[in-house]
Amino acid sequence: MADQDPPFDVDAPDREVVERDPNTGDMFGAPPPVVAETSAAYTVIARKYRPRTFEDLYGQEAMVRTLRNAFATGRIAHAFMLTGVRGVGKTTTARLLARALNYETDEIDAPTLDFKDEGRHCRAIIEGRHMDVLELDAASRTGVADMRELLDGVRYAPVEARYKVYIIDEVHMLSTGAFNALLKTLEEPPPHAKFIFATTEIRKVPVTILSRTQRFDLRRVEPEVLLKNLEMICDAEGARVEQEGLMLIARAAEGSVRDGQSMLDQAIVQAEPGQTVTAESIRDMLGLADRAQTIGLFEQVMRGEAGPAIETFRHLYGYGANPDQVVLDLLDHCHGASVAKAIGPQALVMPKEQAARLAAVGASVSAGVLSRLWQLILKAYEEVRRAPDAAAAVDMAIIRLAYAADLPGPEEALKRLQAGEPVGAGPSGGAPSGGGGGGGGAAVARRAMPQPQTAEPAPTLQSFDDVMALIDRRRDITLKLDVERFVRPISFRPGAIEYEPAPGAPANLAQRLVARLKEWTGERWLIVAQGGGGAESAWEKQKREEREVRAQIEQDPFVRSVMESFPGAEIVSIRNQPQPEAAVAPPPEDDPEEEREE
Repeated sequence: MADQDPPFDVDAPDREVVERDPNTGDMFGAPPPVVAETSAAYTVIARKYRPRTFEDLYGQEAMVRTLRNAFATGRIAHAFMLTGVRGVGKTTTARLLARALNYETDEIDAPTLDFKDEGRHCRAIIEGRHMDVLELDAASRTGVADMRELLDGVRYAPVEARYKVYIIDEVHMLSTGAFNALLKTLEEPPPHAKFIFATTEIRKVPVTILSRTQRFDLRRVEPEVLLKNLEMICDAEGARVEQEGLMLIARAAEGSVRDGQSMLDQAIVQAEPGQTVTAESIRDMLGLADRAQTIGLFEQVMRGEAGPAIETFRHLYGYGANPDQVVLDLLDHCHGASVAKAIGPQALVMPKEQAARLAAVGASVSAGVLSRLWQLILKAYEEVRRAPDAAAAVDMAIIRLAYAADLPGPEEALKRLQAGEPVGAGPSGGAPSGGGGGGGGAAVARRAMPQPQTAEPAPTLQSFDDVMALIDRRRDITLKLDVERFVRPISFRPGAIEYEPAPGAPANLAQRLVARLKEWTGERWLIVAQGGGGAESAWEKQKREEREVRAQIEQDPFVRSVMESFPGAEIVSIRNQPQPEAAVAPPPEDDPEEEREE
């Protein structure tokens, strides 16, 4: 009883008499309730920035172009099937199509995709209250009775719009009976009815339904395209987020615009108002590891450094990185190195420095090694997801990957056996550093076979000039010409070359040079292309010296007098005359013996 209100005293001076409307029950004279305007009026970014026109759809240019041509020529289908992963704009496109079909203004009275002004029916369709646009959720109305109830109204003409539009979301949830009930109407609908279906599971939709619709596959939005959308939203919201952080969100969204916008909504509140949201805070929010550090982990694994690799993983794990996400990053880096090896670093969607690092890893190993590592990492990912201790599973996977990275393929192992070389270690013959191999050379039986008599010792390269001389001795003319013309050396150390590619350099030049040097020296080489800072290429140096010699000759007094005496004359070429000593040199002493042998 203590919690009850005290009796109402009509004579109390500090009381305000409150009366109620007998019809509505509203109180007269009562102060308005206090409402938190910010929280009540706030609309999440994914809804606030939902596209209002077809031009606002990100990453779906092919579909918009097809629809625009269809509406322009009057070839408008009676049923549309929109399919794609979550958050790419299926429901939004369906509502835009409903507006386009019923678009009507004082100047325009025909279906169109160009919403210059808001039409008579646009606001009601956007708010979901138009009588002739019915939006249904197939997940909650799956039965035959629900479908029959829906189809009973199809034969009636629209009340106020041009078409009666039926939008059925998640259409794959309909039962078999419901699909069968829809077939006849969908095949021959009345001219005033249009059907728009949306689904994420297109394979669950019967082929009899698909054959009666015009299908549009909405694509995943690429990270660089989604990044532009996130930047636009940040500018509109007045939020400051680091570019690297936005890229983390764009990659984590996996092609879904809605997922990316929802993550951005959460990321904006990671910092105080007016402060910049850092990439580090977004990485912590998403539970991601630093991409640069996971690339370093991948490089350590590829070098067979199991110990340092485990320390790197534990450092990432200590900062909150999920073990399975780290393995996914390794899988992504293995894929990136393979793509860079086949196409070039320009095919990777990431900062240039990171792309160059993955390209260098791909160039230092064969495609077979990368393919084998891909299979091992894929298996490790499944093990990490099932293991009771995910971090321990990653440790074991790193040890296995570091050991396997130095193991030769079957063909290379056979060659080494025939040459009497150790098979269990990498090309350098030693066990992987950091405990990666753990005596792998001793784990495989070595067969001692005689060395071929014609075997040439592996050359030792101490400078870039030694590399050029080796290419010349091996008579690889194409590689020699490309290296002379397009390689601008930056730095050289045994086993590693850094260079700046000249304009027009082949995309696979580094890969070809790595493969040849590995074949000729028996060692792994790391060759990295940088964006600048290189010296002259051999071809550029030769041309510069020719220009200097030509300029010197043109300034010679004798040459100038000749040019003045013969107007129009020009210097076509410059040749060095042989030395007189070489012209009168006596023949070798063994020439008579050679003649007698002949």
